[in-house]
Amino acid sequence: MDGELTDGEMPKKQLKLISAWTELHKDELFANWELAMSEQPLYKIDPLR
Repeated sequence: MDGELTDGEMPKKQLKLISAWTELHKDELFANWELAMSEQPLYKIDPLR
């Protein structure tokens, strides 16, 4: 989860916003990854505002 696009393109402004959001919610994203791997319900993560 380093913020690198794996496919396609995105404008730099949006990419920066997503990167910042990912950094703010890194722990929640990793927790959800673990839950997803064990087929458990995911935590809700606040969207960008």
